[in-house]
Amino acid sequence: MEKILNVLNEVRPDVDFENENSLMDDGVLDSFDIVSIISDLNDEFDINIRVHDLTPENFNSAKAIANLVDIKVKEA
Repeated sequence: MEKILNVLNEVRPDVDFENENSLMDDGVLDSFDIVSIISDLNDEFDINIRVHDLTPENFNSAKAIANLVDIKVKEA
């Protein structure tokens, strides 16, 4: 989780990722943020997050993102 928080904070240091639970639903992250986060996560964890993974359920919180990364790491 620490690596994920580091990635998130590099993209948007102004967001409290540890407590925010509606990153996509409330528009906290825009499409450019999501693209940057996905690119960084793919590089950091050697995974491939695909278009069909881009759902609010996967990106509304740091915990949801961590769960997605765990799934993708297991698939790799």
